[in-house]
Amino acid sequence: MHDTTPILVWFRRDLRISDHAALTAACETGRPVIPVFIHDDLSEALGAAPKWRLGLGLAHLAETLRAQGSRLILRRAAVALDALQALMEETGAGAVYWSRLYDPNSIARDTKVKEILRGQGSEARSFGGHLMFEPWSVETKTNGFYKVYTPFWNAVKNTGVDAPRPAPAQIAAPKSWPASDEQDTWHLGRAMNRGAAVVEPFQQVGEQAAQVRLAHFCEEIIANYKSLRDFPGEDGTSLLSQNLSLGEISPHQCWQAGMRAMEQGKAGAEHFLKELVWREFAYHLMHHTPHILDTAWRDGWEKFPWSTDPDAPNVLAWKQGRTGIPFVDAAMRELYVTGRMHNRARMIVASYLTKHLMTDWRIGRDWFEHCLTDWDPASNAMGWQWTAGSGPDASPYFRVFNPDTQLDKFDSNRAYVNRFLAEGVQNPYKDALAFFEAMPRRWGLSPDDPYPKPIVALDVGRKRALDAYADRDF
Repeated sequence: MHDTTPILVWFRRDLRISDHAALTAACETGRPVIPVFIHDDLSEALGAAPKWRLGLGLAHLAETLRAQGSRLILRRAAVALDALQALMEETGAGAVYWSRLYDPNSIARDTKVKEILRGQGSEARSFGGHLMFEPWSVETKTNGFYKVYTPFWNAVKNTGVDAPRPAPAQIAAPKSWPASDEQDTWHLGRAMNRGAAVVEPFQQVGEQAAQVRLAHFCEEIIANYKSLRDFPGEDGTSLLSQNLSLGEISPHQCWQAGMRAMEQGKAGAEHFLKELVWREFAYHLMHHTPHILDTAWRDGWEKFPWSTDPDAPNVLAWKQGRTGIPFVDAAMRELYVTGRMHNRARMIVASYLTKHLMTDWRIGRDWFEHCLTDWDPASNAMGWQWTAGSGPDASPYFRVFNPDTQLDKFDSNRAYVNRFLAEGVQNPYKDALAFFEAMPRRWGLSPDDPYPKPIVALDVGRKRALDAYADRDF
């Protein structure tokens, strides 16, 4: 007799219906499917911008599912297992399917869910999809894990990537739907305050918008991706990081598009594929060395004499984009106005904080987690450690980026700086003025303020960092 008990498909950071292995598997059984999102303590702990952006993504996913004759059931519970068990009891569901996540907290949660549900006689299945290569599936010749990116890239670049799956033709509905929370009662955007209205125009929300952006990138931008991606004043990147972070598009879909572009002879396509694999490498390291999220990845670096005061005046100036260093300040304003930051700029502001200001990388990690709409646990932590010198990098740890020479090289016409800095400018750009609409009122800043002098001279900051490296005892 055909099983007609519903299957709960538990959405998390996979807010799409195409190339969704868990959803496809559930639909292929022919049983009713109940899509659900549980707002548990892990999602509640997100920073202001990523939590708000999650809310936008959930609302769009709900619309997508409604168009398919389905629904997204929302439940709030401190412990996701409690909400899942309640839904199973209410609906008679005998199974829960979900896409894997790889950070330690999610692994602990999901392992417990799987253990308890199976112990109660229910089906609990997890599927891939957030990554192209499961972190444990890529091994060195000695059955170890990779600690350097280039060998990792060489190991996977010719490995077959699963073809993306189409969206299910039909998502069978249950005879009756369980009750759902109203998303507005969760107040996911509360911490954004007035900044939400400023940042929202820069978001491309949902699966359809992500696919449109990917198509535009591959048609118009990817050919010059390698040569333009480091220039923040140019439209030279994919801008897909926010969609990848929430799974509104899959890495498999991006890889397939990049491969097509490479076959068409578009010069920058391979470099785009390398950037997709850089994301995979971050997850590879997070899986094998989870301490990368919170403590120095390299041995001994916990002894490095970084300042750990998150309220230090220099740290506040850095957050406000008031360091007196134009490249740094423009990047920090971009973060607050758009919810994202150009990758070259991320390296510059991270180097400046950890080296010129000798401030602990975790303070920067936390600020990015608060402000980035494309926040990703693995990429954020690895990026900060890579730049600080405590993480994986083939370059010497004592490299110190000079923001002024970097500005001359990558923003020689000052298009980027002029877009985001208003002080001392007669007719500032709208994005430069928008910063003052988005920032906390308690900062008390005005576009009429004079532009600040450098809080630390670049040569002085560099020397202090190099002296600290020379004196290190590890």
